[in-house]
Amino acid sequence: MKVQSEETRIAMTNRLHRIQGQLRGVETMLNENRECRDVLQQLLAARSAVNSAMLAYMETYISECLLEQLEKDNDRSQREKLATELIGMLEKTT
Repeated sequence: MKVQSEETRIAMTNRLHRIQGQLRGVETMLNENRECRDVLQQLLAARSAVNSAMLAYMETYISECLLEQLEKDNDRSQREKLATELIGMLEKTT
C-alpha cells in the first residue's frame, strides 16, 4: 500500500523540510551557546511539528491505503491483521 496522491507527497516533503530546518536551527543554537530555555523551546516546537506531520500522514494512510486495502480484501483475518497493525502504530504515538 502506497500513498497515491502526489499532492500528499509534496505536502509531506515540505513539512519534513521545515522540520529539518527547525532541527538545524537547534543545532545552530547549541553551537552559539544559546540559553537552555530557548533551545528547549525550539526542540518542543520541532517535536510538535513531527507529531503534526505524523498525524497528517496517518490520516492519509487510513484514508488512502488502509481503507482501500480493506475494500479489496474480503478475508476477515487479513482485515483483523490490518486493524492490529494500525492499533500498534497508534500505541507508539503515546
